[in-house]
Amino acid sequence: MPAIKLKSSNISNKKLTIEDLKAIKDSYKDPRAGGAKASILVCGGSACKARGSAKIQDALIGQLNDIEGDVSVYETGCNGFCNQSPVMTIYPDMTLYQAFKPDDVPSIVEEHFKKGQPAERFVYKDLKDKKSIPSRQDIPFFNLQSRRVLNKTGLIEPDDMDAYIYHGGYMALAKAVTEMKPQDVVKEIKDSGLRGRGGGGFPTGLKWEICRLRADDTKYVICNAGPISRSIVETDPHSIIEGMIIAGRAVGAKRGYIYVREPDNLFILRRLHTAIEKARACGFLGDDILGSGFDFSIDVAFGAGTFICGEETALIRSMEGKRGFPTPKPPFPAQSGLWGKPTIVDNAETFANVPLIISNGKQWFRSVGTPDSPGTKIFTLTGAVNLSGLIEIPMGMTFRQIVYEVGGGMRKKSVFKAVHIGGPTGGVIPESLLDTPITYEAIAAAGVIVGSGNLIVMDNNTCMVNEALNAMEFGHGESCGKCVPCRIGTKVMYDKLLEITSGRGKMEDLDMLADLATEVRRTSLCGLGQTSPIMVLTALKYFREEFESHINDKWCKAGKCTKLSTFVIESTTCTGCGSCARKCPQGAITGEKKKPHLIDQSMCVQCRSCFETCPFNSIRIEAGVAEEVDSW
Repeated sequence: MPAIKLKSSNISNKKLTIEDLKAIKDSYKDPRAGGAKASILVCGGSACKARGSAKIQDALIGQLNDIEGDVSVYETGCNGFCNQSPVMTIYPDMTLYQAFKPDDVPSIVEEHFKKGQPAERFVYKDLKDKKSIPSRQDIPFFNLQSRRVLNKTGLIEPDDMDAYIYHGGYMALAKAVTEMKPQDVVKEIKDSGLRGRGGGGFPTGLKWEICRLRADDTKYVICNAGPISRSIVETDPHSIIEGMIIAGRAVGAKRGYIYVREPDNLFILRRLHTAIEKARACGFLGDDILGSGFDFSIDVAFGAGTFICGEETALIRSMEGKRGFPTPKPPFPAQSGLWGKPTIVDNAETFANVPLIISNGKQWFRSVGTPDSPGTKIFTLTGAVNLSGLIEIPMGMTFRQIVYEVGGGMRKKSVFKAVHIGGPTGGVIPESLLDTPITYEAIAAAGVIVGSGNLIVMDNNTCMVNEALNAMEFGHGESCGKCVPCRIGTKVMYDKLLEITSGRGKMEDLDMLADLATEVRRTSLCGLGQTSPIMVLTALKYFREEFESHINDKWCKAGKCTKLSTFVIESTTCTGCGSCARKCPQGAITGEKKKPHLIDQSMCVQCRSCFETCPFNSIRIEAGVAEEVDSW
């Protein structure tokens, strides 16, 4: 996909008409025809910035002065290949360079631009045969995805309105406001089968239809741009804005809000304000959009950073200046939402899909995915896999394909144990269910949720009891306290899990935990209480033997529960290399060089650094000695 913007263009500084949009799209030519030799697209995502992408841009500019032809340097949004950061792509040949430093820039420029060949040291190497794969689209991490919403990420500057328009931006809006009636827009979204990408999976078109049919002159459109949506806000904010305007046209709303739960995130706020101002300058926001007579405006609204405000009714109360409490449904926000008016609340990924559906049609959207779960879904893939980052996969792809194909398989010394899906209130998929397709129906049948779109691959060093404890700590800490099941139930479950991880658990606690988790999920008022117990339920269902070992054997075999694990050096295999001693923060490991070392248990804090460092697997985990404490 072309990524160089035409430097002679100044389209984003004037109000555009439909004819302008069509002329720009029809007259688009490959930038190489204008004399440009190449564009260097440096990833500006969080991971790449943390690893020096800004310094890399400076180094590139200093090295390109003596290169013949026009070579431009651009900072793009997140490329998605976060595990290999920093990364940059050379257009038009799409060579991707990864995991390099600013000091490596001169050699990359020398090899690529002066010698005309890829700089082999810094291109991706296949994990199996170590063969070099210079081209981005040939790397399995990318070519196994179906990038639709993310189709421009890593290829354009997020703040560049010109680039967005050159790639077909706002053409869907033009079609929606001039060629389609509001009910036609709703029907197209409804027939496409688009479901909310924020975790609930409610049919988007049905929600819009409910709102459109409400007899009210004032309606609102809200985009929940919480942490789940950050990747799209960072990389392609205009796709969100365009989707919101189309939604406003469809339901009869004239005002929209982008709700940001983290007002201290100045980077996100700057990007949103810049995109809104540019859309307004071009005439895509404001009065009489594209001469259609349709008016729509967008503002940014702030929350206080609480997790509960990801729930739509709590979000609405927060926008109204009230405490972020959820409210009973019905009425649903589409019936009575912000200030008592019909309100559409969707997340950024949902809105970013809308322009694609309007431009390409419902059948195009349904051409990937499954009949009941069409389209694609964005996930963050992290954990014990070789390749992690931001991915967009077709609905219906299995967990096994994601772990072993997109993610490149398990890291060295790691043995697969489970996939955690759904974010902090999600649950786990065990190895026996790896072939489960990622659809709303199949995931629900497995007892988990799509949730926030996080996939964490867990290995044999993960303690499921400890994970359940962490989930309950989060659930109780984020509970708004309005309903008793969530407020009290999460605390009781946390206390019981704390007893189990401390060696004070009893076997009858397990049935009590399962029963309580089921009731909390069934009776809680909102999504937080209804999903927080999922980790407890799935951990008990698929890994009950770990809970039993913690209770009966007083042993955490993964070494994560400090009171139930002791780290011991195996004298028969220890070579005395000293790696563990150098890593130990407490100085608890002693021994002579090339002779077996010892761990002073009185000093050991079970930080696991020795266990994870030892190159010979000479450190084993034994049962700990928990203090005998009377049960509460």
